[in-house]
Amino acid sequence: MTRRVPVAGEKPYEVVIGAGAQTELALVLAGTPKVAVVHAPPLAAAAGAAVETLQTAGVAAEAVVVPDGEAAKTARVAAEVWEEFGRLGLTRSDAVVGIGGGAVTDLAGFLAATWTRGIRVVQVPTSLLGMVDAAVGGKTGINTAAGKNLVGAFHPPAAVLADTDSLAGLPEAEFRSGMAEVVKCGFIADGAILELLDADPTGRRHTEELIERAVRVKATAVGEDLLDTGVREFLNYGHTLGHAIERVEDFGWRHGEAVAVGLVFAAALAGEAGLLTPDEVTRHRDLIAAMGLPTSYAGDWDRLQAVMRVDKKARGASLRFVVLDGLGNPRILTDPDQAWLDAAWAAVSGVNA
Repeated sequence: MTRRVPVAGEKPYEVVIGAGAQTELALVLAGTPKVAVVHAPPLAAAAGAAVETLQTAGVAAEAVVVPDGEAAKTARVAAEVWEEFGRLGLTRSDAVVGIGGGAVTDLAGFLAATWTRGIRVVQVPTSLLGMVDAAVGGKTGINTAAGKNLVGAFHPPAAVLADTDSLAGLPEAEFRSGMAEVVKCGFIADGAILELLDADPTGRRHTEELIERAVRVKATAVGEDLLDTGVREFLNYGHTLGHAIERVEDFGWRHGEAVAVGLVFAAALAGEAGLLTPDEVTRHRDLIAAMGLPTSYAGDWDRLQAVMRVDKKARGASLRFVVLDGLGNPRILTDPDQAWLDAAWAAVSGVNA
């Protein structure tokens, strides 16, 4: 049985969650003249099945291969795929399908947003991270030397098909990485997520319910604030330091691992600001550790701060963090006291502030 989460907005769509969700691809794209199916090499079989499904439905579909992981999210790769779209003759009547993890769905969405100033995209996330975060919400982007996702566009998909069958072969480390975005949604909005993870920190016993709950949290924020100027910003809980760690480590850390450390840091920062109790700060660290995610990181604090200042969430010279004023009550903390920042860094780095 599939679960369906509507995402409101100027261009509403559905997130379909469950085993076999990808079979709805032909229904979503019925009548589309041409489709480019963007995927990384490890998902050639899944992309081939999608192409065959579309061709059987009378759609001229062709696979387009891109590098695996964050290596796909570069201006060079985007330019190469644009040339491929030109060879295929894609017009504004056509569509892109992104099959893969968060990196591929980010890239596919960006390609669709920019080709002929915007064509439809259907996202088929194959990782837990993609299902609960990257593929939902219409944020698309590529990376630059200055930071992650600094070049991009808001481009809602026509549909998201989160086929949970694809999780069966997902490496455990990748599954855990995706769970960081799930627990984030628990901290900012849905306490039932925290209860489910308290009972089973692996998330394996209630995977589809956890996906649905996380998607509903994101759908609510996106429906109210597509352009990330209000409540959608709260979805970035843990991401300011998390993205900085990814950049400093040249994307050698998984996204969810970096966000997990970012969550512990943000909780410690809120504790320093008097917004969270010591028990609430400890709950972050204990639950994230029980889930098998990292809670500490030893790096160059000065460099991390410099990177955070060019994060998308920064405004001019102001450093901004999503923090919690009590569990389930996110807010923005602008230009926190340097002593608070140093103390929060000490909490995750083990270095005396």
